[in-house]
Amino acid sequence: MANSQEAAADPTGARQLWMLQLQLNGEPQTVAVPAHWTLLEALRYGLGMTGSKQGCDKGDCGACTVLLDGQPVLSCLTLAASVQGRAVETVEGLGVGGEPHPLQQAFAELGAAQCGFCTPGMMMSASAYLDQLSLQDQPQVQRADIAAALGGNLCRCTGYTKILDAIEQVAQQTIARSKQFAEDSEDPWQGEP
Repeated sequence: MANSQEAAADPTGARQLWMLQLQLNGEPQTVAVPAHWTLLEALRYGLGMTGSKQGCDKGDCGACTVLLDGQPVLSCLTLAASVQGRAVETVEGLGVGGEPHPLQQAFAELGAAQCGFCTPGMMMSASAYLDQLSLQDQPQVQRADIAAALGGNLCRCTGYTKILDAIEQVAQQTIARSKQFAEDSEDPWQGEP
């Protein structure tokens, strides 16, 4: 199998293709892409992952946001070759076993998605926020923190209220589940003679 330093011949002979290997939504993937392609182009046109939207193509709107090694990045500004061997998560990877992710459920229930174009990027930024929240010793959900996490994502349809409501609801549920898990995991023999 070729690595990122080995070029594969383009069938048209017009340019060289590079073999990109990455973990995409937890699964190993290899795709041949032109060396100048962005991660967004590799995802959409090379791998068929169309959830990440091609909006501004200059890093202003956040519609293309994905997680790279757990951190939100703008895939339209990220060179595909720079993700060789790394983990990329897209909105298609949020749900598990055909079930929607709590963010997807909350966005639907609370009407947080209007036209839906910005929604995949919003969900990926929110997913990173939730992951960071779950790592805190004493997590507290604050609207300002949610807004900061979405700082690179623009929505032209809403005033963001329903989006913030949906993320806040899932964050509160996440904290409650974590507390319940911690309580259930306590040693049942603790305090016994």
